Amino acid sequence: MMKRPRRQFLHLAAGAAALLAVPQVAKAQAYPARPVRIIVPVPPGGGMDAVARQIGQLMSERLGQPFVIENRPGGGTNIGTEAVVRSAADGYTLLLASLSNVINATLYEKLNYNFIRDIAPVASIADAPFVMAINPSVPAKTVPEFIAYSKANPGKINMASGGNGSGAHVSGELFKLLTGIDMLHVPYRGSAPALTDLLGGRMQVMFADMPSAIGHVRSGTLRALAVTSAKRSEALPDTPTVGDFLPGFESSLFFGIGAPKDTPAEIVDKLNREINASLTDPRFKALVTDMGGAMLAGSAVDFGKFLANETEKWGKVVKFAGARPD
Repeated sequence: MMKRPRRQFLHLAAGAAALLAVPQVAKAQAYPARPVRIIVPVPPGGGMDAVARQIGQLMSERLGQPFVIENRPGGGTNIGTEAVVRSAADGYTLLLASLSNVINATLYEKLNYNFIRDIAPVASIADAPFVMAINPSVPAKTVPEFIAYSKANPGKINMASGGNGSGAHVSGELFKLLTGIDMLHVPYRGSAPALTDLLGGRMQVMFADMPSAIGHVRSGTLRALAVTSAKRSEALPDTPTVGDFLPGFESSLFFGIGAPKDTPAEIVDKLNREINASLTDPRFKALVTDMGGAMLAGSAVDFGKFLANETEKWGKVVKFAGARPD
């Protein structure tokens, strides 16, 4: 007589749990029901903005709601990132995350957020290497020759970058860390003036972003010694990687999508599936190839592990360099 009420109670409890789960599932199925913002923490123009606009267009086509790009520059990407951190965790405000986010975790002593803790990884998108480019006046044709020349001529190598803590800067610092050579870092306010002085011979080397440097490399006004990715770039197939000479060296400008922490797993999973599907679109492939980059498909868990590893790696380099924000 006692078993039947208990069995009824268990059935009722199971039914109640199922009913509680229904709204979450329905919410994920209905998502997105209105426009989604992708906050890009840099000004309009440039590779990062182009990636965001292309992925936004493809996601709009796939999910039937506008994915609106909102540029929130300032603070070395911190202003836009914090805006996403402070947003509702409902999938309607996303972040275009990049290399700057993992560098900033150590570069800035006091941030109002913790990137790894406060941003939920959604999906990686693509990465693109830097080019180790030198002014042709430097008598080196290979990375080993450049290292030998630098060691034989201490104090004569000036390394340009687009600013303290930029991808170009930390790539050069990683190179210094692994080779023990002496290069004077000269930060500029942006990569364009840095590249101008490299072309003019006032700087000797720069770990430049591929879109900015590739035209000068092809014309011969700059000499590419290597690319910084783990594999050779299709854009410069005859150029070796730095890792060919310095095992373990790898540095890439990556892009991915993040969301405020506690964004429902069902929404993260749906976004991840649709972003990975978008990466197969020929329009997106063409954009990334033009940047000298490669697709970076994977799960949200994969992206989370990648971000954690990159934060740890670049944290060590920033500390080695003693880098501080401009």
